[in-house]
Amino acid sequence: MVNSFGGSVPAMIYLANLCVVLCVQMVSVEGGALKQETVLESSAATLNHSMALVQRMEALLTHGNASDVILRVQTLNTDEVKVIHVHSLVLTLQSDMFDELLQTRNSSTIVLREPANCAAVFDKFIRYLYCGDITVRLSQAIPLHKLASKYHVWDLQQGLTQYMTQHLSSDSPAGHVVGWYQYSVQIGDVTLQNNCLQYLSWNLSSVLQSAEWSSVGEELLLSLLQRSDLVLQSELELYEALEAWINQNQPSNATAENALKAIRYAMISPQHLFHLQKKSALMLKYYESVRDLLFLAFQFHAASPVQLAKYFDVNCSLFMPRNYLSPAWGSPWVINNPTRDDRSFSFQTQLGPSGHDVSKRVMWNALFSPRWLPLSVRSAFPEHGSMQPTRTDGGRPRIIVTPATSSPDFAGVSFQKTVIVAARKQGKVVVRHVYNFHQNTEEVGDFLLDADLQRRASEYLIDSSLYLHIIVKPLYHSLIVGKK
Repeated sequence: MVNSFGGSVPAMIYLANLCVVLCVQMVSVEGGALKQETVLESSAATLNHSMALVQRMEALLTHGNASDVILRVQTLNTDEVKVIHVHSLVLTLQSDMFDELLQTRNSSTIVLREPANCAAVFDKFIRYLYCGDITVRLSQAIPLHKLASKYHVWDLQQGLTQYMTQHLSSDSPAGHVVGWYQYSVQIGDVTLQNNCLQYLSWNLSSVLQSAEWSSVGEELLLSLLQRSDLVLQSELELYEALEAWINQNQPSNATAENALKAIRYAMISPQHLFHLQKKSALMLKYYESVRDLLFLAFQFHAASPVQLAKYFDVNCSLFMPRNYLSPAWGSPWVINNPTRDDRSFSFQTQLGPSGHDVSKRVMWNALFSPRWLPLSVRSAFPEHGSMQPTRTDGGRPRIIVTPATSSPDFAGVSFQKTVIVAARKQGKVVVRHVYNFHQNTEEVGDFLLDADLQRRASEYLIDSSLYLHIIVKPLYHSLIVGKK
């Protein structure tokens, strides 16, 4: 039977006595554990009865014993009302917003108005205030985060942000990362916003093939198209996905034009560019908006990069590759038992994205070492070459990627190496980390810095193997600016 004392003295005495009893049980305890020290023995024992405490608090909420406040949670735009009997002492300890509401109330009943998704989980939210734990589903993350933010329950808010970050790769029918990103922008949660944006960028190729792609908003779409760290098969894949998005969402002409201008047409072969001009309805509709970009792309493919660099700024994003997974740009590399010994691997890439370089290939040597002496220490031993790592038990994983040969064609071109590390999360293979380093940098300082490769359950391993994908991105340099 539910008791409501309206803030009376008996209610507060009952709850105070309960707290005294619980406190006596937790003498010399931090976090609900009893530390028992004896004079006769020098040993100490810790007895943990925190679970029993949680059960008592949950029973207190469930049965409403000695409750002094009634919460009437009304769902906006409906007649639905949820009644919860609570205790002011618990609420004020957990939330300064509830403390303020309780101090200004005129009766034992407080009316709260919440949107439908928040009202549906409000009892779960209140239970957290009593018990300190909560079970969260993907669909409940946003409404619970809203409640935690509204009522200033900061520990729960931070915990939900962490939960959402850790479950970006979880499967859901229509996807959830885009929704979480849009919510994070709305409430100003920069950490969650950046985590969602990074996940979408690093796993864009799979996102483009999912139902979630059509739910991407205009602001997010333009943000993604501006990034150079997108991981996808090719620029053509991005164009085709953009065409599908525009056909389905029917944005304004301005949005469509801005999105099309962000495509890096120079990264698409002339053959495919001709096909788009002939067959793409989107290209036909907005041809005038991107005509100059297409013309510049064809010039890029027709002339040598050195010649082009004399007259155009080739350092702009139009001529900068993204992280393309197609074979022309790099190769996957699976390293079984990566802590066992050093490994080497060879692969080849196209010299550059220009049509002038389409038939030219560069052979690359990659070397991975699980325990490599830092470069600053190796420099004291000149007998060790750049491709001869000195291994120690205290070393950290290192990788270097160098061209097997040199060529005059390398003039005006530098190579940025990108190493993608895949991992399995929630049963799905996703990009765990992306490392970038310049051609003249032998090592990546933070490469696998946080990876414990000795542990079979390491988040950086899939079935005890390290899954890498090495990408070589040729970057052209402006030379002499001639008269145009």
